[in-house]
Amino acid sequence: MDSLHVVTFNIHKGFSQLRGRMAVHELRETLHGLGADLVFLQEVQGLSLRHARRHENWPDRPQYEFLADSLWSDFAYGRNAVYDEGHHGNAILSKFPISRWDNEDVSQSRFESRGLLHCEIDVPGWPQPLHCVNVHLALLAMWRRRQIERLKERIDRLVPSDAPLIIAGDFNDWTRRTGRGLRLPLGLTEVFEHTSGRPARSFPAMMPLLNLDRIYTRGFRVKLAHAHHGRHSARLSDHVALSALLVRG
Repeated sequence: MDSLHVVTFNIHKGFSQLRGRMAVHELRETLHGLGADLVFLQEVQGLSLRHARRHENWPDRPQYEFLADSLWSDFAYGRNAVYDEGHHGNAILSKFPISRWDNEDVSQSRFESRGLLHCEIDVPGWPQPLHCVNVHLALLAMWRRRQIERLKERIDRLVPSDAPLIIAGDFNDWTRRTGRGLRLPLGLTEVFEHTSGRPARSFPAMMPLLNLDRIYTRGFRVKLAHAHHGRHSARLSDHVALSALLVRG
């Protein structure tokens, strides 16, 4: 195969922007409707005893397993924030085998736990593994800069320069400074900057004004980039899902 359909989505732990209603079942239906090959998820609830007590139809599996269901055969979960009654973090869902994965702790404060979830994925017919890094960066610019440095160091150390690479997630940066610090040194393309000249507006879902979420690639041509705006978006999360169709080479 020579193309990939990729989605990134901060799912807000399975709750909508509207009155904080549980939306994880609608979220699964929406993600399955998109049918992407790879899904980068942020704020995924691995365990929540409190929500399980409060909501009768709370899934009895971790959210990444519940969302993957039978559509994505492989998944990896990076547990970042751990608390008395549960934990949450980032997840990658894949239709292809994940041969290796690691979650690097890049937290800059005990009040804000963050990680870089790095997967190597064996795509049929490709001579090298696809490297995917799922990020959810800090709220403070100083902390984001440090996390970007850690990300660059990781890519330089572990990803061959000719290997296909996708970095996606919630960058928490509406100034585009973080993107410049990442894009140029690593030779990356941000899919919406390529297709429309600027990152997509993805937050808040009810009326997207800030371009917090990104999809960066290396070793691909961008065929299509789409922000899934609409009245239904705020029923799923406080962010908007972004997707891209990528062609190898």
